[in-house]
Amino acid sequence: MTKETGFAGVSVASFESRMAKEMGRLIEHCGGKPLVAPALQEVPIQDNPAALRLGDELIGGQIDLLILMTGVGATALLDILQSRHPLPSIIEGLKRTATVARGPKPAAALKAHGITPTLTVPEPNTWVEVLATLDSYRPLKGLRVAVQEYGTSNPELMESLKQRGADVFPVPIYRWTLPEDKTPLRQVLGEILAGQVQVMLITNAAQIDHVMQLLEQDGNIARFTEACRKMVVASIGPTASERLRHYHLPIDFEPSHSKMGILVKETSEQAQALLQQKQPA
Repeated sequence: MTKETGFAGVSVASFESRMAKEMGRLIEHCGGKPLVAPALQEVPIQDNPAALRLGDELIGGQIDLLILMTGVGATALLDILQSRHPLPSIIEGLKRTATVARGPKPAAALKAHGITPTLTVPEPNTWVEVLATLDSYRPLKGLRVAVQEYGTSNPELMESLKQRGADVFPVPIYRWTLPEDKTPLRQVLGEILAGQVQVMLITNAAQIDHVMQLLEQDGNIARFTEACRKMVVASIGPTASERLRHYHLPIDFEPSHSKMGILVKETSEQAQALLQQKQPA
């Protein structure tokens, strides 16, 4: 794909954090003008009593089920546990515990230590699929269920586990905050509010929460919602789409796979047709 095709020169906004530079290059390669401003800042939880307590209970055989929500979080959890316990003890505890990997990345984190997850949640890997996988496995009543959390807690998942009678033990590994310097994010949002952006790419559900938080602070939610009706809003997958729907924002496109490169490429291929549908001549 050359720079003359795809997005055809329109402005494309993204709130990507970890891979902001890569996102900018992808947008440019697909013919767009990138406007990338991180909406998230990852804050590790250095002194993590919940994770250390999990290690004690895991080795003591007190955890019945461990749900790993992310690959990065699963790897970080294992690193934290090794700061207190010998790795063979941790591995033995994990092998005695039913492990649930929410997709291939946490599964890979376990396999790196020679552990095959008991259950791997199928695509699209939302909390709904997590529950469906557990429901087909066994009743949860009376089980001690630990959940490695991703940035922010998932209240729907936690409540659904409790409703099934589980004793739920949340284990946050890191959390997201708004960036310390919010100027770049405000600048991109200003371009959107001014109608200067034609495409918005969402790669993480937490991005939406933070964007809406900042817009609320500035009194711009109504204007942003209206601007989204005129743009192409592309979501990387069901989890992000769920948050967009929560805020009554449109979802014009989801890619065939929840990968950043595929999101950019496939959105660029559909952008002009979608823009014509939203802004008929």
